[in-house]
Amino acid sequence: MALLDAIIGPVSKLLDRIIPDPQARDRAKLELLKLQGDQEASAIATQMQAIVAEAQSPDPWTSRARPSFLYVMYALILWSIPMGLIAAAKPDVASAIGSGMTSYLRGLPDELYTLFGTGYLGYTAARTWQKVKGA
Repeated sequence: MALLDAIIGPVSKLLDRIIPDPQARDRAKLELLKLQGDQEASAIATQMQAIVAEAQSPDPWTSRARPSFLYVMYALILWSIPMGLIAAAKPDVASAIGSGMTSYLRGLPDELYTLFGTGYLGYTAARTWQKVKGA
């Protein structure tokens, strides 16, 4: 798709030079834009099919991905309660725990966060699409 985007601009300028009739030139540009729209729609449809196929997978790992993520987030939020108690009793220990967790999470590669975010957003988009279609 990026290749098509890179071609559209120069081809449009080329059409300005080689087609003297303004109406014919506008029709050619309209066809060019239509081609770009068709390519984008096709790419989106292909991506959505893959996402929907994953969402409908009978594989328990795939079907439990979303709830598992939410449970991890709930655990991290609920961990603030014992951390508050630890901080009240031993602030230096709580600080060391927090520092250790932060260091660990910052040590994970950015690509891992990107992959996770992309997958989670893709799953959310597929579920939304299924709900809109009534599935």
